[in-house]
Amino acid sequence: MQFWLLVFIFSITWYIRKERKWIYIIYKTWKRDLKLIIIGLKTFFCIIPFERKQQTVIKLFKKTVEKNPDKIAFHFEDKAWTFKQVDNFSNKIGNYFLSIGFKKGETVALLLENRPEFVAIWLGLGKIGIVTALINTNLRTKSLENCISIVEAKALIFGSDFVKAVTDIHRNLEGIRLFQFDTIDSPNQVQNAIDLKNVLTDFSNDLDNRFLQGQSVKDILLYVYTSGTTGLPKAAKITHSRFIFMACSIYNVMELTENDIFYNPLPLYHSSGGVMSLGLCLILGLTMVVRKKFSASNFWKDCIKYNCTASNYIGETCRYVLEAHKGQKILDHKVKKMYGNGLKKDIWEKFLKAFNNPRMYEGYGSTEGNVNMINLEGKIGAVGFIPIILNPISPIILIKYDEETYEPIRDRNGFCIKCKDNEPGLLIGRINKKLSTCRFEGYANQKETNKKILTNVFKNGDKYFNSGDLFTKDEYNYLYFKDRVGDTYRWKGENVATTEVECIVSEILGPKDIVVYGVEIPDHEGKAGMIGIVDNDNSVNSKVLAEGLKSHLPGYAIPLFLRKLSAMPLTTTFKIQKNQLQKEGFDINVVQDAIYIYDSKAVDYVPIEEVYDDLINGKMKL
Repeated sequence: MQFWLLVFIFSITWYIRKERKWIYIIYKTWKRDLKLIIIGLKTFFCIIPFERKQQTVIKLFKKTVEKNPDKIAFHFEDKAWTFKQVDNFSNKIGNYFLSIGFKKGETVALLLENRPEFVAIWLGLGKIGIVTALINTNLRTKSLENCISIVEAKALIFGSDFVKAVTDIHRNLEGIRLFQFDTIDSPNQVQNAIDLKNVLTDFSNDLDNRFLQGQSVKDILLYVYTSGTTGLPKAAKITHSRFIFMACSIYNVMELTENDIFYNPLPLYHSSGGVMSLGLCLILGLTMVVRKKFSASNFWKDCIKYNCTASNYIGETCRYVLEAHKGQKILDHKVKKMYGNGLKKDIWEKFLKAFNNPRMYEGYGSTEGNVNMINLEGKIGAVGFIPIILNPISPIILIKYDEETYEPIRDRNGFCIKCKDNEPGLLIGRINKKLSTCRFEGYANQKETNKKILTNVFKNGDKYFNSGDLFTKDEYNYLYFKDRVGDTYRWKGENVATTEVECIVSEILGPKDIVVYGVEIPDHEGKAGMIGIVDNDNSVNSKVLAEGLKSHLPGYAIPLFLRKLSAMPLTTTFKIQKNQLQKEGFDINVVQDAIYIYDSKAVDYVPIEEVYDDLINGKMKL
């Protein structure tokens, strides 16, 4: 009897303490949660009328022009473009491509650096229903060719800076019409390419509005490339609806107005710079400062020059800016808000202290995915949170996964298992075609789309988007990014698919045992690439390898390290033990194999011992 009385007292005590804990958590988070719910509802009720009335990006841009034709849309290299000028240029594009027989639904690839014409070109194509594929300007040879072919592009528009890149694949572009847009004086010309800037002079600034009538918010507006988790870049579908949702979401989250001036140094071919940020300008009327290429030393100079009040970032750009202004006095700028992702905790704290404490809206999302979140409260290290009150119905969930295969772990009934607090898990998002926030539009390639969908997750018939990323969630429902899974790592703000790099290394060196993986470097966001090669006969020519990689890969995808393995570490089932290699990294005190580091000036891999201390201490620029 006494035993059961003690059990009863213990149970009651435990229950009260547990309930007190939840009451305390709710008390601490209700304001945060309510704010996010209000923002979500505001965005939702903003988008629904657009979808019902089929208000596409093109139609919303037209309204922006009608409202403020003479307002500056873009500042670029000491020149200003008004909304009317952007509209006129885009109309010329539309009229020209109509005149040469292009039709609604066809795709045109665009390879051009950041500039107002980049935006006006795809706007003009969009006005006549043509889909534009925004090509990463770092891509070369096979990667570039693949991005053009997977969307079945009928044409390629490219800038003068990319003449060599196009020339290198010219013979493989049979049937694809080429249009060169000259941005520099006396440029080289690609054979059979049409001079786009010259032919546009003969076309009208006015475009027949009847082409807008048949467009739907469900139509694809753009293709934006993402590496996903394996293989070559994939073309993610950006519908009008998704473009509007992304832009309106960040507008409401940051509490911006059309009087804000937004600084955008990120690439316009990516979703952060070219969809979320650009949408603030095109459909919400903000003035935007566009920079051809990011510059750490000019970041604050530009913001001060143009009186910018908001900006974007990726973790690496913040680190670069911090390094470029080390030891300098606090700058007198007007930037109060910045949004982005990949900001490490230590850089975050230093950045706030150095630059007048701008509000950092650290978030998480993918170009194609339906898992999106934002850190409203400036909780350092967190990428967002799930409101406590929405736990039972939240579409964002962490599930247990196998650390070797990265596949979800399922219970005896075949369903996935939710993670507990502070337990690493795979982030997934429930797919619901009826809601803009929960749709998964997928890729141009349906097979690749299917690979990202998990079925029968918690009940038969349900579908979830597999983000391919690992997170933890604390008791306050803040989420923290841990790592990518599979054969992809992130370096300099870009995703690198190891299988693509491995294929190129094999082409350069011939039949060798090769593995590519990402390793962590102190004080750097993401992971740098490392090539592991079994080279017992010492036949690998590092110079040939480095030069081959440079000619085939963008700079960020060239592995920083080379490790000459004595043997490939394998499991009992003959799978390469990448986890073991990743843990060992480039630590010369642990690794017995020879390790080399990429020297971009010499275009060669040199012994790491020469720079090891500077690398470990963060003194080496990468």
